Amino acid sequence: MVTLYGVVALTFMMSMYALERRGRVYVSLFVVGCLASSIYGFISGAWPFGVVEAVWAVVALRRRVNLS
Repeated sequence: MVTLYGVVALTFMMSMYALERRGRVYVSLFVVGCLASSIYGFISGAWPFGVVEAVWAVVALRRRVNLS
């Protein structure tokens, strides 16, 4: 189940990254995808991946705020 969650989270994150240029909604959804991927990293025991994805979530959130 953890692997399935990871596949879904990463696929969602990458899809939203690809659609970011379409607007703020996609940037916001990319933030959600980064957080989901970060959670996957931590629950799978790959904490460096979890940390990096959490950082990406913060970067994307800052980008989202600047688009407002």
